[in-house]
Amino acid sequence: MSSYLKEGLLIGMCCLISACSSTGHQSGPVGSADPSREVSETTRSVGVDKAAPSNLTPADLGALSAEDAAKNSGVGRLKPVPAPGNMVSSSLADMTSGPRLGQEGEMQEEITKDPQMILDEALEFCEASRDFWSKGDFDNAIASLDEAYSLLLEADTKERPRLIQQKEEIRFVICKRMLEIYASQRTAVNGNHNAIPTVMNEHVEKEIKRFQGPERRFLLESYERAGRFRPFILQALKDAGIPEELSWLPLIESGFKVRALSRARALGLWQFIPSTGYKFGLTRDRWVDERMDVSKSTHAAIAYLKELHNIFGDWSTVLAAYNCGEFRVLRLIRNQNINYLDDFWDLFRQLPYETARYVPRFLAALHIINNPEKFGFELDAPAEPLRYEVVEVSKQVRLADVAQSLGVSKTEMQLLNAELRYKVTPPKAYELKVPEGKRSTLVAKLDEIPAYVPPRTYYTHHRVRRGETLSHLADRYHTSIRAIMDANNLRRANYVRVGQRLKIPARGKSRTYVLARQAAEADSSKPLRHRVKRGESLWLLARAYNTNIREIMRLNNMTSTRLHVGQVLVVRQGVDETALEGTRSYQVKKGDSPYRIATLHNMELERFLRINQLTPRSKIYPGQTLLVDAK
Repeated sequence: MSSYLKEGLLIGMCCLISACSSTGHQSGPVGSADPSREVSETTRSVGVDKAAPSNLTPADLGALSAEDAAKNSGVGRLKPVPAPGNMVSSSLADMTSGPRLGQEGEMQEEITKDPQMILDEALEFCEASRDFWSKGDFDNAIASLDEAYSLLLEADTKERPRLIQQKEEIRFVICKRMLEIYASQRTAVNGNHNAIPTVMNEHVEKEIKRFQGPERRFLLESYERAGRFRPFILQALKDAGIPEELSWLPLIESGFKVRALSRARALGLWQFIPSTGYKFGLTRDRWVDERMDVSKSTHAAIAYLKELHNIFGDWSTVLAAYNCGEFRVLRLIRNQNINYLDDFWDLFRQLPYETARYVPRFLAALHIINNPEKFGFELDAPAEPLRYEVVEVSKQVRLADVAQSLGVSKTEMQLLNAELRYKVTPPKAYELKVPEGKRSTLVAKLDEIPAYVPPRTYYTHHRVRRGETLSHLADRYHTSIRAIMDANNLRRANYVRVGQRLKIPARGKSRTYVLARQAAEADSSKPLRHRVKRGESLWLLARAYNTNIREIMRLNNMTSTRLHVGQVLVVRQGVDETALEGTRSYQVKKGDSPYRIATLHNMELERFLRINQLTPRSKIYPGQTLLVDAK
């Protein structure tokens, strides 16, 4: 009788353990497809030892003691067995009462609440989401991100900067991946990754009416200009695998004008601002601005459009972001309550006015170009595409001189080499574009083309007085506001302060230049008389007449360097033809200064400054060519 009772108790214990195990997992039977996930979830909920096996059968348990069976069943340590009548209710109460107390339970509970472990687990769910997404399992991919975000909410990272940073980085990864998943879902539903939805609605119709009315001439002229560049753009888009309709985007951006400049300083066919152009590899220096080069700017625009499509997933939003920036659009997406991916036009209503017009304006142009007769247009044949050859030029030449030598129009040469800011090649080896069939002619005549010598820009200095503006100074010194701003690195034309010292580029019309020209034309053997005018100084006069301050003071018996307006001075032009003898050119390197160069070549600083027409405050730049003593 006792053996039957013992055998019955063991069978009842096995049944109870099986029931508790299924209640604790709630994710399927033991031995499911993801046992590690079951163990992890059970550990978090009831604090079980992860090393315990979870696939024992009732037969295996029958050979174990009651304590061992409880330890290996995956539900924790059991209390002493209660009376048979209360067995089930007591076990259920144990399962719903939370983690067990005691040494092993307390240790496991402490590990579960460690923020670093929670963040690591959240990161693992992010990785799992990526794997699910790559296999097309969108539901599990999103569920993994939900689980990762839930874990972030549990992680207590207060007053722990390192953990706070990890938490924010994981949060960013979750948000970005969620956006990518929903975007890819939408693309899959539409069924055409490379299509721009040419919808027709009230916004597009409004822009079509603009093209039919006041902007009709703009559309027709832009369409004609497109023929020069669009074949190349179309081929580049095909090679990149993005919609060919984007070849008409420059029509909206710039009207296919390579030198188009907007109020926001966006330049070129694709209207890049300096920072975005720099991001995608477009060089900008004194001589060249690659934003105006059709080939280079087109490849940069393709790279930008592909990056935007990786972020947003649909081309309508990509076009909006191309116009106003991806961060502006992302901020709107984050702040709105609806899922914008269901309908781009919900997002459209929250965009800035210029951007809000941009997308329907582009779609309106596509409708008209695809079906001109329907909208009352008769599109003439576009211009012939530009075809060219490349010749490497190692000296500075003017495009006008090259055009004259080749017998082609100056306009054609400037259009082919639109990236040259001053229509002059830079002072280094440069790949010059020439019309097709003219390469050999240029190679043969290159030595005959005169080298370009940059004109010397003369400066004078002016201290701002009350009531003066840049406009007044530009008129006074016969220059422009922009030239003064560039010379002094001014960002705003309407902000100068009293007492500010400005460098005024007069482009050959400064007082210094006038005096130097008069001195050069005069007979150096005879002394000259000079009447002092406002703003002049002994240093300025000495530089203009190629003499020195001491000589002027000696000729005029002066004991002070102070001058007054109207004072007549006797000056003698000191043309020193031997001053430049025994000199050679030196190219400024990074880190050089006038003093360092003079010391390096055993020169007095004053002589170095004088033969290079520099002042103690002059700045020199890497690559600049200066004169130094050859000995």
